[in-house]
Amino acid sequence: MLNVTENRFANYPQQPHGGKLVDKVVTGTERDEEMVRAKQLPTIMVDMEAVITLEMIATGVLSPNEGFMNEEDYKSVLEKGRLANGTVWPVPLSFAPTGSRNSEIIATLSVGDEVTLANENNEPVAILSISDIFEYDKAYRASHLFGTTDRNHPGVDAIYRRMGNTALGGPIRLLQRVDWGPFEKLRLEPKDTWHEFYEEKKFRSAAGFITGANPLHRGHEYIHKNALEEIDGLLLQPLVEMAKREYTRHEFRMLSYRSVLETYYPKGRSILAPLRVTYIFAGPRETVLHALIMKNYGCTHALIGRDHAGIGDYYDKYASHSIFDQFKPEELGIDIRLFHEVFYCTRCDAQATEQSCPHDAKYRINISGTGIREMLRHGIMPPKEIVRPESARIAMQGVQPKGLDESEVAISPVGKTIKSMFPFYLERTRLGGPKRLEPLTVEELTNRDLEAVNLDVRANANRIYQDIFNEYTSVGDTNRNLQPEWVMDARESLHNQQQMVVQDLKEKVQQAPTVASDEFMYQDKEEAEKELNVATKIIEDIPKVLRPHDFDYRTWNVLPYKRYRGSDEE
Repeated sequence: MLNVTENRFANYPQQPHGGKLVDKVVTGTERDEEMVRAKQLPTIMVDMEAVITLEMIATGVLSPNEGFMNEEDYKSVLEKGRLANGTVWPVPLSFAPTGSRNSEIIATLSVGDEVTLANENNEPVAILSISDIFEYDKAYRASHLFGTTDRNHPGVDAIYRRMGNTALGGPIRLLQRVDWGPFEKLRLEPKDTWHEFYEEKKFRSAAGFITGANPLHRGHEYIHKNALEEIDGLLLQPLVEMAKREYTRHEFRMLSYRSVLETYYPKGRSILAPLRVTYIFAGPRETVLHALIMKNYGCTHALIGRDHAGIGDYYDKYASHSIFDQFKPEELGIDIRLFHEVFYCTRCDAQATEQSCPHDAKYRINISGTGIREMLRHGIMPPKEIVRPESARIAMQGVQPKGLDESEVAISPVGKTIKSMFPFYLERTRLGGPKRLEPLTVEELTNRDLEAVNLDVRANANRIYQDIFNEYTSVGDTNRNLQPEWVMDARESLHNQQQMVVQDLKEKVQQAPTVASDEFMYQDKEEAEKELNVATKIIEDIPKVLRPHDFDYRTWNVLPYKRYRGSDEE
């Protein structure tokens, strides 16, 4: 592994946040000595979330923080989104252990003491040098960080479940790094990505993308490939920690990413590295944190989607975008690229956003991560327009729980899944089709509706633009060899048959009496003329039969052909 020192960054196109990449990992003989000493210090037990945070601090992911915050920094971050020295930092790094045994240990500690932080197996993980001890006010933290004290908010609930009443601040030294199991082979620390970006690959720019619990879909791909048009490389970091049990298993998400990257992304420009991080559920503030994490991994650009780190309806639809208005670009030190919600427009025949697509929602298939996950649970491969089959096939193997319960119900109500991805179905009979006489409600939708709308989309998503293309080429191709003969033959038959109808009705009009003697057998002249007028207009509605000679008029040149090759000789 490369040992990055601060002066190495002078020639890089990016700098770590706060000007230094923190390294608090103790190695070699020093680690052996510290492990012995750690076992003689007072010990506080910490959970897995704290262990992950310790590793993030020690490896520089959360630079410039070298440990848990003192009270001054802690309150400044909560109230201003900055450290006390003015450096942008959106979420506090606090350590307030819970549990009666931990409380007894804390009561004996003073500023200047050292304490060992041990995992659930009572093995030393880190040593904390205490620089501050202060009261931990849960309601104060929740209201400032999350904008609510509602226990239904997962971040608020975590405060009350996991945190005690006294916080310890101070720098840490990491003695033991956690093995990442199936992700160890893909694990990259900040010092590794700086080296790979700027020394091995010689990038001048790199964009970071952090994503949560869903497999790679084409909304992600749209964002990535837009970035690759101007940025040298991508760092793709799926989160692999603290996900809910009903999500797609981490390793299968990573495999789905790998399958798509190998098939659809340019070689050597995309780096896939899992990010083991604790979910804070801080909505827009967490989005800023992720941007700074990308910066600490060496990224010059941060790619932010519409609902990055969103939590239900607690925050505005685009709160993860507007929060960046609070900071100057130079103090963030990373170029923030904001993307609106991506959908697939069947009329455009492309992934698009409201910024780039003018068409009605009746033509759209939404890209909902939750909806995709639930379709996988139902055993349905999502439309190819929103998820590559290479991604969906692998992700389906990792979704938990698989299938439906004994009542044929999934984790999420089927109506909610349909609305999230195919909202047109509630209003219209089919994709791009007419409105229903009565709109459907989410509550009345069933698994059969999910099947029906998928069959509709599979049959028609790419057909809509194909049909439009066919109509344009039918009158646009001057080379008629490209047009199917049977179409022109059918149109010719239509014309001939309708001409036969018109000729017959003309004779009928000539024979019709002014007043019909038998209205069941005969028609009067006025009614027969109406039929003739309609039949005549129908001919106008039938597409014109276009044979090669009909296009002769379109090919004309002002000069002899050879003059267009550059010769001005007569």
